[in-house]
Amino acid sequence: MKIAQEVRAGNVIMVGKDPMVVQKAEFSKSGRNASVVKMKLRNLLSSGGTESVYRADEKFETIQLDKKEVTYSYFADPMYVFMDAEFNQYDVEKDNMQDALPYLEDGLACELTFYEGRAIAIELPNSVVREVTYTEPAVKGDTSGKVTKPARIASGFEVAVPLFVGTGDQIEIDTRTGEYKRRV
Repeated sequence: MKIAQEVRAGNVIMVGKDPMVVQKAEFSKSGRNASVVKMKLRNLLSSGGTESVYRADEKFETIQLDKKEVTYSYFADPMYVFMDAEFNQYDVEKDNMQDALPYLEDGLACELTFYEGRAIAIELPNSVVREVTYTEPAVKGDTSGKVTKPARIASGFEVAVPLFVGTGDQIEIDTRTGEYKRRV
């Protein structure tokens, strides 16, 4: 058990019957009123977000989530199948994949998060290298400032790239922001 003022971003706490990830926690103490902690929380099961204010001495049960290194295997509608080093398969629902879908590729190494034995979330590496399947040719003379153009990768995801990137080039994409990092 932790009191509210000890809870930090990244902790997983139980609020009612729901496991919640703390995204932001601000402690504030005013002269007249009691100390409070403002928390921005995301539900692990439904992915819904909420903001709440708690007394600084309120107690929360903290949860340790299990994580396992896995690789992406295949899509079996409506589940995505991942495999660990011992060849155990884990199914993850499409709703729990969130922003990972544009970057999935056979053999992609990921980290799977489990809550009570159920796979609830996937964590991708910070960046992935993908081939540009289609992009418009650059227009000569259009170089005043930071100019970008859309490029499509195999999954259909579009990313803004500099003018010098062409079809067939390998690019590195930041999976947290969806932005182009560099040409490989």
